[in-house]
Amino acid sequence: MAIITGASRGLGLALASSVPFPARVVDISRSGPPVGIDLDHLEADLSDTETWGEISARIGDLLTTEQPERAVFIHAAGTLNPIGFAGEVDSGAYTRSVLLNCASGQVLGHAFLTALRDRKGQFDLVMVSSGAASATYAGWSAYSAGKAALDQWVRTVGSEQRLRGGVRVSAIAPGVINTPMQADIREMPIDDFPAVGRFHDLHREGELVEPDVAARKLWAAIETGLESGSVLDLRDL
Repeated sequence: MAIITGASRGLGLALASSVPFPARVVDISRSGPPVGIDLDHLEADLSDTETWGEISARIGDLLTTEQPERAVFIHAAGTLNPIGFAGEVDSGAYTRSVLLNCASGQVLGHAFLTALRDRKGQFDLVMVSSGAASATYAGWSAYSAGKAALDQWVRTVGSEQRLRGGVRVSAIAPGVINTPMQADIREMPIDDFPAVGRFHDLHREGELVEPDVAARKLWAAIETGLESGSVLDLRDL
């Protein structure tokens, strides 16, 4: 079984479309996959805390009912919006960004671990990270802090699983991917995102990675059997 948040588009969709082992693939997102893509869909806005309990329960039900010997949960859902300086952007949008980018991954990751407690098999819990977790980009405070928090969550929970549990927990940054999000970044005014020029350069120089390429590399990293607690950048592998 492969459970992937944000599999309606971009990297999440590419990951859901390229699972390298026979599996039931479940997408957790607001809109679901495009027409013609055969995925099970659990509808949820993960920036809304009221959805977390139901989705956590559905994850538990799926794993309990199907009892898979191989299960992977990948938290690929995330948002850069609102891009802009803290204290200047819309407060509601900022709160939703914090909840989606950071807290939802911890809560759903906890649900995955709970469902697999005392179970035998090959299980991976993966947080899609970002180079922004360790770099400073003015205008990305909610996004960068959320990814940094998930990286530390992985280090901590990974160490716990090495002591007791056995689920491999990792965070993997896939690089700069050619998605609609990147097009949105390039449209930002320099006052709100001073580093926007770097992203114009990456696009112009052909440095953006296609989602299907990043997905294959990410799956390959998972399938090597990463040590629990690993925080990696695909560009370093």
